[in-house]
Amino acid sequence: MTTLTEQDSLWIRRYHPRPDAAARLVCLPHAGGSATFYHPVSAKMPASVDVLAVQYPGRQDRRGEPCATSIGELADQVTAVLLPWADRPLVLFGHSMGATLGFEVARRLERDHGIVPRALFASARRAPSCPRHETVHLRDDDGLIEEMRALSGTDASILDDEELIRMALPAIRADYRAAETYTYEPGPNLACPIVSLVGDDDPKVTVDEARAWSRHTDTAFEFHVFAGGHFYLTAHAEDVLGLLAKWAVRS
Repeated sequence: MTTLTEQDSLWIRRYHPRPDAAARLVCLPHAGGSATFYHPVSAKMPASVDVLAVQYPGRQDRRGEPCATSIGELADQVTAVLLPWADRPLVLFGHSMGATLGFEVARRLERDHGIVPRALFASARRAPSCPRHETVHLRDDDGLIEEMRALSGTDASILDDEELIRMALPAIRADYRAAETYTYEPGPNLACPIVSLVGDDDPKVTVDEARAWSRHTDTAFEFHVFAGGHFYLTAHAEDVLGLLAKWAVRS
């Protein structure tokens, strides 16, 4: 597939299209995040990897659309959008909420369409079988902003811009609601490998909770711990990019 339909153009951002690539890397943003977070990933992937950055509804150029109300709803939508792109092997990379979403997308691809991803990368997120009771989505606006500051994943200039951050808060709250109300439904393990990545000082997930992703695959499992917090990948971008490229180019 080399052209975008109207539906694709809403959901899929290809900042550096590589129509002859042998594999596709699907990047799923964190809560409150957008496809643009993955522009640097797209720029640095080898020519053999076509990067598809997913843009959720309710933010940036999709701000006029309603946000998804649950991980399940979002997974259904993303899976449908990805089907035309599955003519090449898919590697799924999700950070934080995106990791849970990636897991549910992989489940749907395998169960409903017989498409086994080359790998699922689960970054900065506890395994689905390790629930926590969290209520960030119930905080007032100032409480949400405080959470974003604490995780250090949002540009400080945006957090200090009253107008910009207030515009972004509905999407941030909706994403947190979807992530925090997610309930894992036991079922068959994934047939694809899982690669779990975590920072050793992440307040949202412990090393043991991240290691527990091994319970959710019947095949290979890799586990990598980095120094840092929830957005450890900013300081370790080259290492993470190397892992992504290694898995994407595997035959």
